[in-house]
Amino acid sequence: MEAGRARTQEGEVRLNWWNEGLQLKLRVHPAGLALAALYAIACWATRQLSLDQFYLPAGVRVAVVLLCPPRLWPYLLLGEYAYFAQMRVPMIEKYGLAWVVLGSTLLMPAVMLIVHLHRRFMTTSRNAWLISVAASCAVVVTSMNLLLAHLLWPVPPAIPVLASIARLVVGDFIGILTLAPLALLWIRRNDHAAWSSGFVLQTGAAVALMILLGLYAQHLPLGEVNAKTSIQLLMAMPVVVMTCLYGWRGAAIGVPSLNLIIGLSTPSPYTGAFDAAAFATQQIMATTGVALLVLGSRISHYYHRSRLGEVGERDALRHARNSLVASELDLRERARHLRKLGDGIDTSLGEVANWLSAQGHPSVANRLLHVASVHSRQFREQTSMVYPAALEHLGLYVALQAGGVREAWDLSHRVMRPRLVGDPCQLGVGMQLAAYRALNDAVSLLLNNETGQIQVRARCGRSGSHRGIVMTVALLDGYRVLSPETRDAAIERLAGRAMAYGGSVQPRRNRLRIVLIETGAPTSLMAFHPVNHSASVDGEQPQARA
Repeated sequence: MEAGRARTQEGEVRLNWWNEGLQLKLRVHPAGLALAALYAIACWATRQLSLDQFYLPAGVRVAVVLLCPPRLWPYLLLGEYAYFAQMRVPMIEKYGLAWVVLGSTLLMPAVMLIVHLHRRFMTTSRNAWLISVAASCAVVVTSMNLLLAHLLWPVPPAIPVLASIARLVVGDFIGILTLAPLALLWIRRNDHAAWSSGFVLQTGAAVALMILLGLYAQHLPLGEVNAKTSIQLLMAMPVVVMTCLYGWRGAAIGVPSLNLIIGLSTPSPYTGAFDAAAFATQQIMATTGVALLVLGSRISHYYHRSRLGEVGERDALRHARNSLVASELDLRERARHLRKLGDGIDTSLGEVANWLSAQGHPSVANRLLHVASVHSRQFREQTSMVYPAALEHLGLYVALQAGGVREAWDLSHRVMRPRLVGDPCQLGVGMQLAAYRALNDAVSLLLNNETGQIQVRARCGRSGSHRGIVMTVALLDGYRVLSPETRDAAIERLAGRAMAYGGSVQPRRNRLRIVLIETGAPTSLMAFHPVNHSASVDGEQPQARA
């Protein structure tokens, strides 16, 4: 019984559909209708300026499909049908209804399909896919037009098929290359840097030069065919220059301008005429335009790749420098705690010595104070090697001559007195700390891996906005050569710190040469606040800057 009731309801639903039909909800936006009207007017206007070998409506068709998102494509179809309706409805009696309908309704969907298949390439930095779109649309649209004409016209066209294909394909292709690059340039307007005044002036000068050459060629006598062709070919030179200077942007403006000037300067006694004299020149220009667009695309692609590499390298150096700064901040905090610990130990030992003296043991108290003083000095020297506090106040050279590093070098009896030239205080604190660590590591490397006396040199200076320091750690014996192990270890241990500050490490015969460079304002440690204590707290005696 339930099955019978279900079949009855299903029959009623089918009967209602048959009687009432389907209700489709279509939302028509006024902006979409305006777009359709604008597209139809643009096609009509450009057709008045077109030749068979220079067909601008084909370029308008591809350009608007590239510019508009797929949700607006139905309005473009409406505009296409309106354009063909005003042009082909009067032709029904001559060519037949089937040709008018099919020839008007199939062209735009074919172009939309081709653009849709290429849409995934639109996100790439290479724009050469536009050539594929132009060639595909020109071949497909021309093939459909000729096929429908030969099949549906009462009298097939009298022009040979091959001649028609060559003429119409070249015309559509040039028309697409005239407008589609400008549309793509507008789509990619946010991907390029802002147009500088130099680019605008140079582009304007190039277009003005092409216009002057085009006007001169147009006013030549009819018999001067060779001279006119030569001048038209000469018009390609500004486009070549713009492409070489600005890559894709230069080609996307120059090639359409060149095609437009040559096309509009070609004699056109009636709409859709054909000029055999200019056809050869336009074929050459079409080939040249393709080559320039591809060349410009490749130039821009590799330029953007190079820029990304530069930005990535700059970011990597910035991150490396920040990492070094973070480690120095940590070491600075540890050194501060060690100094507090040393101060507490000194205070406790002083109290013990005073108590011993009060209890009648002055000799023991004096020995305790002497031992405590020696160990306190050694402790503070080691603390200064953890973080050289004197560097913040007195600069790199004082930290090298008066801290624990200098004491360790003296104890080795192999390091000569450093030769230090220039003012290190013109460098940032972060860069001075990097130089301090690099120089200490280089000396330790030669002490451990080589024999003989060692000479340390450093020179600070500046050139324009660049400031830097050159440090050399060398064997005193000029006839000695660093071992391969020492060279490899120096690159491995020192190169990262040097590269973080735009410098390098260069092992040479008997020495290691370390260069650190910074540009702009001197760098400092993040959240860097000097500690209020004298350099002598760390066992460092302030000396005059070398």
